[in-house]
Amino acid sequence: MNIEKLETWLVHRWLTVRVTTDDGTQGVGEGTFWGFAGAAENIAHEIGEQLIGKDPANIEHIWNEEFRRYSFPSAAITSAISAIDQALWDIKGKRYGAPVWDLLGGKVRHKVRAMVLLDGGTIDDFVASAKRARADGFTAAKFTPFPRNWSQLPYAELIRQNTAIVAAVRETVGWDFDLGVEIHRNMVPGEAIVFMQQIEKFLPYFVEDPIAPDSVISMGEVAQKIRVPLAAGERNSGIWQFREYVENAGVHFVRPDVGLAGGITQVKKIAAIAESHHQRVIPHNFLGPIVTMSCVQLAAATPNWDLQEYVREAGTPRAEVVKQTAKLVDGHLLIPEAPGLGIEIDEAGMKRHPYQHGPGDTSRRPDGSLALR
Repeated sequence: MNIEKLETWLVHRWLTVRVTTDDGTQGVGEGTFWGFAGAAENIAHEIGEQLIGKDPANIEHIWNEEFRRYSFPSAAITSAISAIDQALWDIKGKRYGAPVWDLLGGKVRHKVRAMVLLDGGTIDDFVASAKRARADGFTAAKFTPFPRNWSQLPYAELIRQNTAIVAAVRETVGWDFDLGVEIHRNMVPGEAIVFMQQIEKFLPYFVEDPIAPDSVISMGEVAQKIRVPLAAGERNSGIWQFREYVENAGVHFVRPDVGLAGGITQVKKIAAIAESHHQRVIPHNFLGPIVTMSCVQLAAATPNWDLQEYVREAGTPRAEVVKQTAKLVDGHLLIPEAPGLGIEIDEAGMKRHPYQHGPGDTSRRPDGSLALR
């Protein structure tokens, strides 16, 4: 069995890759460098040309060869490699008639607890979304408790309103429900520290990305001054970056994105590094359904995998670009038994949802400066 062809599609906000072998076996993967997915697509095609004729079974060798070929670390490169890596694992599973989780060591759990993302903007919006999550059987949720005009608010009022949103959501869901609070890099260290002090009493399961991921040292300084669990890593890649976060940034949860951090091959290793420090994995996952399924495969075989970030798929492009999605029952994702990843793309569905990356974050402060700092 040798690689014969690599195809790509830019869909909604992500890159989809399909690798085909000379016996017709196909594997699919997803890259989540959503802001510049076109760059990742170009890289994927260049890598694809280099893969023609190679045995798709040699996943580890292929990963290292393509990552080290030019030694330019970038999110576009790791996103392309991540998508191809998932596709190769999909092919390997189909080759042996086994789900990917079986190839990774077998099950450590029989289902994966989902952490649904809450919609918001006002307290009422967050409360309504939290009520729906609870009613739908979820036992965990994550939200960014910032009002829509957050960038226009002075310091004290921002802290006050953010805290009020957290209080309202906690009151809505009760204490037998886990809440992740994402600051989304919207604060500098001083602001984030004070805000986390204010919400300690609501017992957040974790607080994510209090500051921009520009410096492991700065993240560690924040961690030293707070008393809530810290989560970070959604924009990082590879075992080397995550080793520094695990050892020096004071995190309790690592947040690798399978479509960015290096695919199944790297995320399995990242999880092992975290496990050796008694840290858990809550993967970043807000884009497409292939990454969701890859995460479920990893979760099935990874002891320190914890919550699975989850965006509702019904009625969205996520449900229309594949022939089946990860099955959700009572707030948990079921582990598939089909060979490979257990998912197939729908070419007609993908054509209905062309790439729309959006403008990115353009929030401004009253003086016209960037609000993200």
